[in-house]
Amino acid sequence: MMGGLGKMLALMGVFLLVTGGLLMVSERLFHLGRLPGDIFIQRGNFTFYFPVVSSIILSLLLTLILNLIFRR
Repeated sequence: MMGGLGKMLALMGVFLLVTGGLLMVSERLFHLGRLPGDIFIQRGNFTFYFPVVSSIILSLLLTLILNLIFRR
C-alpha cells in the first residue's frame, strides 16, 4: 500500500517540476502573463495582478492536449 503512495507522490513531483519548467520557458517565449486583457493594478504599496486572458489560453491548451492524450 505504501509503495503505491510513494509512486503517486513521485509522479506528482515530476509533473509539478515539468509544469513549472514549461511555465518559466513559455513566459519568455510567449509572454504569458502580460497579454492584453490581463488585469494589473498598482497603487502605492498595493499591487493586484490577475492574468485573465493568460488563464483562458492555458486552460484551452491543456484541454486540447489532455483530450488528445486520453482519447479512446
